Amino acid sequence: MKITVLGCGGSAGVPMLGGADGRGQWGLCDPAEKRNIRSRASIIFQMDNGHSILVDTTPDLRSQLLANGVSAFQSIIYTHAHADHIGGIDDVRGINRLIGQPIQAYGAHDVLAEIQQRFAYVFKPWTPPEFFRAVLEAVPVSMGQQVSIGGYPFHLFEQEHGRILSTGIRCGAFAYSTDVVAFSDSSMALLQGVDTWMVDCFQRAPHSAHAWLEKVLEWREYIRPRRMILTHMGADMDWRWLQENLPQGVEAAYDGMVLEIPEPAQPSA
Repeated sequence: MKITVLGCGGSAGVPMLGGADGRGQWGLCDPAEKRNIRSRASIIFQMDNGHSILVDTTPDLRSQLLANGVSAFQSIIYTHAHADHIGGIDDVRGINRLIGQPIQAYGAHDVLAEIQQRFAYVFKPWTPPEFFRAVLEAVPVSMGQQVSIGGYPFHLFEQEHGRILSTGIRCGAFAYSTDVVAFSDSSMALLQGVDTWMVDCFQRAPHSAHAWLEKVLEWREYIRPRRMILTHMGADMDWRWLQENLPQGVEAAYDGMVLEIPEPAQPSA
């Protein structure tokens, strides 16, 4: 399966709004390094059977899809209902039109309920054939359980994200953990044996809702993935500095990064 990093920035992106000339606050990030330009965190799974699964609908969704040549997906997994992860939901309308059908939205019961409350029109029954609005069909998932999406097994698990819970995703040997500061024992158990782990690392200093560099490296010692990739990075996480200072096997993501990961076996019919 192919996994593309559509965005790897925090809720404000990099650069953040502002700056002396109004062209952005870069923090410790070098503006000359293109891999420091980060849109809001999202990935997309493109499976060998043609099914694609988007993770979150960020406020940058339209530009993310165009930049990466994505014109179709059939499913969405929502990690949580913060604005930087759901704010681009209306852009799904363009994909509805291209594929000619509603899109299934998977997530925790409370997450989908909150999204439905904020964007009720998106979840109203659809009358064919035209799409005047985005159309999603909610598929609530109990955390810690396996769910089949596009014919492939996905495990969704709880993560602590400050005052709320977010959802981690495991598909075969790959796991995605954005917006997390701690894991329960059961979630850590689901991460055992993972080969490639993409994980939240917002900044170098401790944070109340997001993992920081020292914390992430502690998790690595426990889970021992072959490859760890940092995402949801803020403006003090310069890409070049990270590449030069991270231990072997740990690297920083960048917008447009592509991973080729062995697919999990599809359940037999």
